[in-house]
This record gives sequence, structure tokens and C-alpha cells, in this order.
Amino acid sequence: MMKLKAVIVEDSRLARNELKELIKAHKEIEILGEAENVDDAFVLINNTKPDLLFLDINMPEKDGFELLEMLDEVPITIFTTAFDEYAIKSFEYNAFDYLLKPINQKRFSKSIEKVIESMNNNETSIIKNENALSLDKQIFIKDGENCWLVKLKDISLFEIVGNYTRVFFDQKKPLIYKYLAQVEEKLPTEVFFRANRQQIININHVKKVVSWFNGKLKIEMNSGEEIEISRRQSYLFKEQLSF
Repeated sequence: MMKLKAVIVEDSRLARNELKELIKAHKEIEILGEAENVDDAFVLINNTKPDLLFLDINMPEKDGFELLEMLDEVPITIFTTAFDEYAIKSFEYNAFDYLLKPINQKRFSKSIEKVIESMNNNETSIIKNENALSLDKQIFIKDGENCWLVKLKDISLFEIVGNYTRVFFDQKKPLIYKYLAQVEEKLPTEVFFRANRQQIININHVKKVVSWFNGKLKIEMNSGEEIEISRRQSYLFKEQLSF
């Protein structure tokens, strides 16, 4: 039986206890710990590296979205919230699931089944950089009022914009307040390639490669962006993709 290691983040002790009662019916879930605020949760998650996060949205001082923004690597996230369905859908994010309080046992069980199915379907990836994230790990992106949880493999392109980095996925292009070099440290090098000083591409999202001027290559991405690879990187790109 697959064991799911979980963390609960909820400011209400009553709500935490109710969630633990629901979890008792699922022997496949092991609770690693619980936290009642974002700062304690950040430490707990980084120390325990859970597979699954049960996360309340509305908490004092910092909310659930702020916690996700603090994390480099986001576990599978199920929001537990008192917000109604329409309020939840107003957020532009791809949370794995959300459970409305009071949480129904049948609805909870269905959500856990989805988690297990998703984990069974995940493909493992070989990563040379031991500090890099796996392709199936989610990252949290917040740009203004819009929030997304995005799997790394679904991101096609990272691009410098001043002190920010633009992230391309699913026809969206939000900005994150990180330098491209900071982002690059977390990327698996077998899939993400530094095309030039401004851009990093996901080679699995490349549609076409053509020869360009002065020994350079030009890339067309599936999403339509055209990327010019510098001369030096063009050589490395050919070398990386050769048999």
C-alpha cells in the first residue's frame, strides 16, 4: 500500500482535529505534523518534505497562498476552506483539489483517491543536479491577484524581465520576483536548457529547430514563441540532443 506523508496547516484546533478524524479512515495517510500558522508550517514542510498538504486559505497574519509562495517545492495541495465554490473559482490557480468546510467523509475519500491515482501516474525523471526539482513537482506562482500551482514539466520558457522572471505556461505569462539565475539552480538540466543570457527553454516544448545566422539556431516553441540560441549555446544544444 502506498504511504502518503501529509502535513496539516490550519489555524483552528477544532478544524485540525476534524481533519485528523477524517484521515483515520485512510491507513495510507501518515500525518507528519501540523501547524497553526504559516511560519511554523514553512519550517515543518521544509523539514519533513511531505507528499500531501492539507492547507487552510484564510489564516491570521499570512494566508495559505503566502505559504505556497514561500516554498520552492510545493507538495500536492488540497485546500480546506470555508470559502464557497464561487469564491474558490475566482482564484486562477491549479490546486489539486479543495474541500469545503464542514468536510464530508465521502468527498474527502474521493479527493484522496485522486491523489493516489495521480501519484501512481507520475513518471519519474532522472536529474543530474541533486538540488533540482523533479518535473512533476508543483511550484506556486503569484502575479498580482492571480495565483497558480504549476507542474515544472508544464512550463515551456523562463525569460528575464529586469529584476523579474517571466514564466510561460498554458498561454499565461506571469512574472515572479526572482532572478533567472535563481530559477536555473532548481531546474533539471536534462530538460531545461539555457538558450541565451535572457531565456531558458524546456526542450520537451520545442516544436521546430532551424539553422540561423552565424552558426546559431532558432527555436520555435509549441506555444508559438521564437527563441534565438546564441552561437556557443547552439553548439551545446546540438551536442545535448545528439545520439
